[in-house]
Amino acid sequence: MAEARLYTQYKEEVVPKLKEEFSYANPMSVPKLQKIVINVGVGEAIQDKKVLDVIVNNIAEITGQMPVTTKAKKSISNFKLREGMPIGCKVTLRSRIMYEFLDRLINLALPRTRDFQGVPDKSFDGRGNYTMGIKEHTIFPEIDTDKVTKLHGMDVTFVTSAETDEEAFALLKHFGMPFKRRN
Repeated sequence: MAEARLYTQYKEEVVPKLKEEFSYANPMSVPKLQKIVINVGVGEAIQDKKVLDVIVNNIAEITGQMPVTTKAKKSISNFKLREGMPIGCKVTLRSRIMYEFLDRLINLALPRTRDFQGVPDKSFDGRGNYTMGIKEHTIFPEIDTDKVTKLHGMDVTFVTSAETDEEAFALLKHFGMPFKRRN
């Protein structure tokens, strides 16, 4: 099986650029993308269990990997939520599938977003990880918009081996992540 296009780009272009930019002595100290976690919280799953099944199938189609359902940690009586009820799903992508998803996200999905100005560059956590929210799952080409009954969003977290936010920002920028222009 062939390597993912972005992984080849990472090895041939991104690593030399980052080595030069941050003057790493050891090539193994260059930050890399470790995993991408996609998380969807479904509040409506409390009333209607079928909503979660539809969302699980959508995420499986988008990522090519079956998500795990997440359950409530605590009971909240105001929301009629009991501990252990399924209220969302998440999937962790690694290696080739991760790079292919990142490629589709940057080059196909994000440009299809309505009024797209770029992704915010302030969503780093201080440890070199980046999280962004997507409001509509229909921006992915795998989703047939004619069959969509319910729109849902998702959180996408990029976990990197970078020590600082600047290193993680540079890594994602070299991959082609369309960050908003700073004024």
